[in-house]
Amino acid sequence: MIAAVWRAGDTYLSIAVLILLMLSGFFAMAETSLTRMNKSRARSLREEGRRGAKALVALTEAPEKFLNPLLLLVLMCQLISATMVGVLAGHLFGAAGVFVATAGEVIVIFVAFEAIPKNFAVQHPDQAALTSAPVVGRILRFWLIRWISVVLLAVADRVIGLFGGKGQKPRMTESEVLAMADVAHEDAAIESDERNFIHSVIEFGDTIVREVMVPRIDIVGIDATASVRDALDLAIDSGRSRLPVLGEGGADDVLGMVNLRHLANLVVDGQGAERVKVHMGAAHFVPETKRVASLLTEIRRAKVHLFIVVDEYGGTAGVVTLEDVLEELVGEITDESDPSIEDDGERTVGGGVELSGRLNIDDANEEYRLALPKDGWDTVGGLVLDLRGGVPEVGDVLQTDRYRLTVTRMDGRRIEEVLVEPLVSPL
Repeated sequence: MIAAVWRAGDTYLSIAVLILLMLSGFFAMAETSLTRMNKSRARSLREEGRRGAKALVALTEAPEKFLNPLLLLVLMCQLISATMVGVLAGHLFGAAGVFVATAGEVIVIFVAFEAIPKNFAVQHPDQAALTSAPVVGRILRFWLIRWISVVLLAVADRVIGLFGGKGQKPRMTESEVLAMADVAHEDAAIESDERNFIHSVIEFGDTIVREVMVPRIDIVGIDATASVRDALDLAIDSGRSRLPVLGEGGADDVLGMVNLRHLANLVVDGQGAERVKVHMGAAHFVPETKRVASLLTEIRRAKVHLFIVVDEYGGTAGVVTLEDVLEELVGEITDESDPSIEDDGERTVGGGVELSGRLNIDDANEEYRLALPKDGWDTVGGLVLDLRGGVPEVGDVLQTDRYRLTVTRMDGRRIEEVLVEPLVSPL
């Protein structure tokens, strides 16, 4: 009976429905893959020479230009195909057929031409984007599509303006870059060291000199009245390649700088008995709040490897070297003159960890997966001093919200080692 009422036009109608549904699925895949693709990934694919990558980069540069036309094309394909199915079903089966065909088409469109294409785009984002980008790019070149795109964008902007003005294009933040590095590490795309280096580079821009400097108490300087031989001996004994030359005011009266190589040449030339101030070079000063990234630029420009760090009152807060700056990027740099790791007092003890009081809070949190608070201090020792409200004694026990801190070793008023243990939450 159905064959008796089937007409030649119904065949063309069925073919048109199938074509429209297939286009709907393709545009649905294109919408998902292109909206999920970011500029950095698209550029990476272009650098790899992948086919379709140039068109993909062009689309990701301005996603608002293709999104509305794609949504319109998907909607048109689905609505027109639904209308044709209704006409065909009404002709073959009557009113009841229209209802059954419409319900069936909803299921078919959702499963075959929405869910499957979009899930494919999610599971194979690069392949889907590279396949769809050239086609979408060509479609957008048609004057009618461009005109529709401009109109749709104008209407969308006008409607968005009713809810608080024109929106801003999203910008990638530092936290997003760090998250991308973490995800890449989880996916085994980069090694752990590479992930840590990316974190260091991002955090490098926010680090100030005070966080990386050698504090005033650890400064090794030579008196201006001392001999060149004495300065050389002090440099060798202390393992320092450069020494600040100090005047009568001590560490707050830095007159200049001398370096080990220059001192050794002077001694070889028979000038070891002369006063060191006669042969010193100029001292360079930086504020403790200066950004480390800016300091690195200054080190390269001035060709000086050691700077005197001054506080807001003009006093000497410490010294900072090129090595201190580079360690912020690549981690601890040690040589034969540096104390061993065991001597630094950083080791696991029971359920806690024993840290050097000089260890930076950020480094402690990252290396030992802690969550020590940081508010006005830079080191573990600074945290203890703040909690104690004064200079602690060996055996003093202090607490934060999450940790118990026990002072295990002091050097005068200096906190050398602190045992950090997590507090046990009551069940």
